[in-house]
Amino acid sequence: MPLDRLANMIGRRLPRVALVTLALLVAPLAGPATAVSAGVEASTALPRWSWPLPVASIVVRPYDAPADRYSAGHRGIDIATEAGVSVRAPASGVVSFRGWVVDRPVLTLSHPGGYLSSFEPVESSLQPGDRVERGQVVGVVSELFHCATSCLHLGVRLDGDYLSPLDLLARGPRAVLLPLP
Repeated sequence: MPLDRLANMIGRRLPRVALVTLALLVAPLAGPATAVSAGVEASTALPRWSWPLPVASIVVRPYDAPADRYSAGHRGIDIATEAGVSVRAPASGVVSFRGWVVDRPVLTLSHPGGYLSSFEPVESSLQPGDRVERGQVVGVVSELFHCATSCLHLGVRLDGDYLSPLDLLARGPRAVLLPLP
């Protein structure tokens, strides 16, 4: 049921704060967002990618969007891991770059729809132009990490603009809270 219809149905019975709270709780359950313009509905659902590491992943530094294209920010996420751990392609694509950036090995994959994923520090034997499949091992985490402890940095761009990788990475099933017996 659309949120506006639900709000209209119960709007007379609940105060505005409760409606906002309800909308925030129900919105994630509504599925992918859509945009409506001139009566035409267009899906804005993002693709779902796999996590690049084979074990449970802990984000030790989140995405921090810069104020503008040239401002400071953290254009990706840092995921706790160990040197030597295999890194997997989060989605099928093509290797677009493998080399050194400043003092770390970087691997960049090009994916359908204008997406690029970059991993550092990752050592890989793949070459630009090599095709990769979702879940395929594309390299290993190098010892030349940039975090206080070993980590994998994952950055994502869509048509040149950075976005949070967490918007694309598949998550486990939603937590369901059950009443106490």
